Amino acid sequence: MRRNWKIRIFIGLAIVAFAYIQRCTNKEENPYTGRVQNISMSTDQEIAIGLQSAPQIAQQYGGLYPNDNYQAIVDQVGNKLVNNSIAKETPYKYEFHLLADDQTINAFALPGGQVFITYALFSKLNEAQLAGVLGHEIGHVIGRHSAERIAEGNFWKTVSMGASVGADAGDIVGSIGQNTLLTNGREDELESDDLGVLFMLRSGYDPLEMIRVMEILKEAAGPNRVPEFKSTHPDPDNRIEQIKSAIKKYENQF
Repeated sequence: MRRNWKIRIFIGLAIVAFAYIQRCTNKEENPYTGRVQNISMSTDQEIAIGLQSAPQIAQQYGGLYPNDNYQAIVDQVGNKLVNNSIAKETPYKYEFHLLADDQTINAFALPGGQVFITYALFSKLNEAQLAGVLGHEIGHVIGRHSAERIAEGNFWKTVSMGASVGADAGDIVGSIGQNTLLTNGREDELESDDLGVLFMLRSGYDPLEMIRVMEILKEAAGPNRVPEFKSTHPDPDNRIEQIKSAIKKYENQF
């Protein structure tokens, strides 16, 4: 019995060691942000995942908004941001989608360049504010945040498996992994805000309008919004301070 326990411990430690070795091997520097990341897929794979997931994601929000003029505005602003930024130098295929959902205030990006915004949010924005939202989402794509989260999730899944083989600690390790993902998610949002400010300036938009976007999100969440420590997103007030810092950082370049 004791021998079986030792074998389980050895196998568990081997699985955990493999996960850490693989994580170190997957480290690479993002050529567009300069940040070293844990990535386990190619840009082609990111693009394929985004394209494959886009129709299903759109359906969850009631499909695309049935107004070609509004869609054209989203395309125009999105493409302007891409063509005036480092996004143009990336291999990603940027497509911008206006979703029909008129109740949910949301915008998001899939890996590889698929960017979405709901009509509920679009209808509250002027052009510069729309540029702030789309610039932020382009920042997620360039930052390879989805690919990083996938790699991080796989890492913690493997570590959790190793821990559960060696002992009954899988739930604890899984909890650590979730907390790590939440923390990194907030950093992703701040990095995307920073890039969004830069993209707005390069395209001739007033980045102060991005602060108004944060106020709109804060108003939409209401007084009972989720506390920051329970959310994957930083609090809007904290994001406003970061945006102000980014504006000061970049404004002298233009």
